[in-house]
Amino acid sequence: MARFTFKLPDIGEGIAEAEIVAWHVKVGDRVEEDGRLADMMTDKATVEMESPVAGTIVEVAGEAGDVIAIGSPLVVIETEGELPDEAPAPKAEVVREQIDAETPEAEHVEKAIEEAGELEPAPAPAPAPKPAPAPKPAPVAKSAPPVASQSSGKVLASPAVRARAKELGIDLAEVRAAEDGRVRHADLDAFLSYSGAKGYAPAGKAMRDEQVKVIGLRRRIAENMAASKRHIPHFSYVEECDVTDLDKLRADLNANRGEKPKLTLLPLLITAICRALPEFPMINARYDDEANVVSRSGSVHLGVATMTDAGLMVPVIRDAQGKNLWQLASEIARLAEAARAGTAKSDELSGSTLTVTSLGPLGGIASTPVINRPEVAIIGPNRIVERPMFVPDGMGGERIEKRKLMNLSISCDHRVVDGYDAAAFVQAVKKLLETPVLLLAG
Repeated sequence: MARFTFKLPDIGEGIAEAEIVAWHVKVGDRVEEDGRLADMMTDKATVEMESPVAGTIVEVAGEAGDVIAIGSPLVVIETEGELPDEAPAPKAEVVREQIDAETPEAEHVEKAIEEAGELEPAPAPAPAPKPAPAPKPAPVAKSAPPVASQSSGKVLASPAVRARAKELGIDLAEVRAAEDGRVRHADLDAFLSYSGAKGYAPAGKAMRDEQVKVIGLRRRIAENMAASKRHIPHFSYVEECDVTDLDKLRADLNANRGEKPKLTLLPLLITAICRALPEFPMINARYDDEANVVSRSGSVHLGVATMTDAGLMVPVIRDAQGKNLWQLASEIARLAEAARAGTAKSDELSGSTLTVTSLGPLGGIASTPVINRPEVAIIGPNRIVERPMFVPDGMGGERIEKRKLMNLSISCDHRVVDGYDAAAFVQAVKKLLETPVLLLAG
């Protein structure tokens, strides 16, 4: 018997440490070569560590939420027979779906391009104390089975969704999934809204006391948001926009798009923002408050806040000002999918100069989004509603007409952006949204 110490490898350029997000093994478990050991989170991605050898786990470095340095021991594995002179190099792969071991389902509040999903974390076993040496290896401990595929005849759903459906008395086979065949919390909500008469809606949901450890991406989000509010004096401004003609333009473009991607309002809004920014360079900027330097960007690297299974991420559309509507739609879809799948590269999640955050159908009347530091502004379109309005009748009078209205919210860093400038910028964007032919002008 020999012992192999698995040290945390260099899993990213410039990465000095990583956080344990979830364990797939515990002391006493047997792991096969290439078997999963743990999910480790760096600043930009979650990486799955695989064992280079087969054997029994005899030591683990810590528990979920602990941070360990690159090169430090992660696990010690007792192997059968002698180790080779040169042990195999540790393996690591990017995790496609973030597993946040002790974080409960986050409320579905952020959406980009009017779509998103939730991930319900699978519980990870807590590391046990180091046991006394055993005469033989413990039985193989298997990881939680993956969600069954559609071909198996079972409904795709995470453990938390299944638990909630069971609590509500809902048969998941009756729930229609909104996307990719996987039933999510939003699908349960939609099912309840239409099926309450069948007795599925509970009289009241029981609450219980619990303590939740904030780890992984949720901890990073908490730290970033706290730093933003602590360092940046925010102010917000909201304006109402008539998007009736804009939505008609979108519908007309979609009706004649051919093989092009389907347009949402987001590419049109981004185009309007990019057209307005040259007159307001203080909006498209980053503020280094330690060096006391504001860097105004000549290009618009637009962050799009996207709710993923792992939590809120902000993939970046590079040089958005140089892309047409169809290119923006394709890039939005590509980046959102990469963020949700956990395959977005580091440079696709950093370097933004301005961010758009959309609540989609949950957009509400107005919002006060938190700035994505070190940027100096963030823009939030809100829900589109239909209301009667007085409009010119073409004969010098007015008539009442049903119109589509949307509030546009902006939060700015008052150290860099004055209230007048923020209001003038939003008014410029409003003019473009209300006169959408200008968006197509050269």
